[in-house]
Amino acid sequence: MPTNETPRLEVRKTYKLYVGGAFPRSESGRSYVVNNAKGKFLANASQASRKDARDAVVAARMAFGGWHARTAYNRGQVLYRIAEVMEGRHQQFSTEVAAGEGISIGKARAVVDASIDRWVWYAGWADKLAQVVGSSNPVAGPYFDFSLPEATGVVAVLAPQDSSLLGLTSVIAPAIVSGNTVVAVSSYERPLPAVTLGEVMATSDVPGGVVNILTGSASEIGPWLASHQDVNAIDLCGVASEDEARDLEIAAAGNLKRVRRPADEDWTADQGLSRLTQYLELKTVWHPIGV
Repeated sequence: MPTNETPRLEVRKTYKLYVGGAFPRSESGRSYVVNNAKGKFLANASQASRKDARDAVVAARMAFGGWHARTAYNRGQVLYRIAEVMEGRHQQFSTEVAAGEGISIGKARAVVDASIDRWVWYAGWADKLAQVVGSSNPVAGPYFDFSLPEATGVVAVLAPQDSSLLGLTSVIAPAIVSGNTVVAVSSYERPLPAVTLGEVMATSDVPGGVVNILTGSASEIGPWLASHQDVNAIDLCGVASEDEARDLEIAAAGNLKRVRRPADEDWTADQGLSRLTQYLELKTVWHPIGV
């Protein structure tokens, strides 16, 4: 029997992508080393390729119809379940955030707390969004006229590079709560909280394909997502330079994607409704009175 003094072989992890509810390796076979803030080895992460990005978009598109068709109440329940499962893995998230972002474990716990609270906050908006954003419009004639919000479709997200969990949560949650599906590219240097979030998604009643998480370089994958004809919107919050953002915006014009440009954001602040309404379309319905 081994004793406490028996040295153990170090088990080095190679994390996979999260696509379509499964955990595939990159089709390119590539991976890269993830170090902590002090340069010490943490794990290996898959380096996603153009083909992986295309596969993720296909998975997101296939999941869109079923996810969008669910009731707002049910989507809120699913988001709340994500928060529940994250609470059970609080220590793991805290350790990964502390290592990646170079902060104390106490501050990392506060980041995880804020991330869980944000999932709960967006879950609460699921069945209230239509009342706030929609309207009953006065018209001249014997008609009811309603404007109702609907999801845009597949949203690509180049996640914040500096906020590996709270920032990631703040860009994924508002997109999916209204019925969109997401392809997210995680922070390159700090991907581990994103990978663990994918593991949470897989056990939180989130249908496969609703959230897809790619680890790797946003500079490499971003242009393919921006130009992809089956992506309906893109969030450039993780783009490093103005020139890169401009190039991606030009690429996104091919199918008139909605583009959210990068800006200095305080992820700890109240997020408001801007990201909730960014990826919505308004459908106006006319109905004769008395019919």
